[in-house]
Amino acid sequence: MEEEMLIAFDSTQQALRAEMLLEYAEIEIDIFPTPKEITAGCAISIQFFASALNGVRTLIAEQNVEIRGIYGKDKNGYVLVAGGGQ
Repeated sequence: MEEEMLIAFDSTQQALRAEMLLEYAEIEIDIFPTPKEITAGCAISIQFFASALNGVRTLIAEQNVEIRGIYGKDKNGYVLVAGGGQ
């Protein structure tokens, strides 16, 4: 099973913008409630497969999408992989 990652946001506007851009880029995503252990200003996160990480990071940087961070999951919970502005 492929590892899932998620993007957390500080604003719903940026989350919805990222959703539109990622879908347009044909990156498989799901809308996911932001886990309580991740401090973010938005209750919506975007979940995606780790194999798409490079594409996600490139799109976020090129389109200047404001994010709280990109998180992976390990045995202890969510771990920050890339901070905002990545």
